[in-house]
Amino acid sequence: MTSAIEHFSNRLRFETDVSDVHHDLDAATPGLVVVDSRSTEAWDQGRLPGAIHLPTREIAARAAATVPAGSTVVTYCWGPGCNGATRAALEFAKLGYQVKEMIGGYEYWVREGFPIDTAHGRESRPVDDLTAPAHALTCGCS
Repeated sequence: MTSAIEHFSNRLRFETDVSDVHHDLDAATPGLVVVDSRSTEAWDQGRLPGAIHLPTREIAARAAATVPAGSTVVTYCWGPGCNGATRAALEFAKLGYQVKEMIGGYEYWVREGFPIDTAHGRESRPVDDLTAPAHALTCGCS
């Protein structure tokens, strides 16, 4: 039982979900920096409002100049079929940042109907009822 408690406690220490990130961004949580680790082409297609673009391969060289020391970093990439956010989180951890991976990634952010920024402005898609309740901002699972 102790190993299960440790395992799930650690997951909650190092992972967050799109609903929690949305809440934290809306609340303007101090020290939170959301990092999109995808390619420039993916970034141009759409991104979380307020996110910064820092592809994984550039984190070691650019993080200190881009992300203030002491920040809590949340990384994201495409979605659950991609481990890019995990690789990005590892790079930030190596640099000593407190970091979490946003599980679900950009895919679930969009599927849950949260806003995205594009070259055309802010937009959102309808909620996918397979990922979130159609008329609520959270799944109610907390």
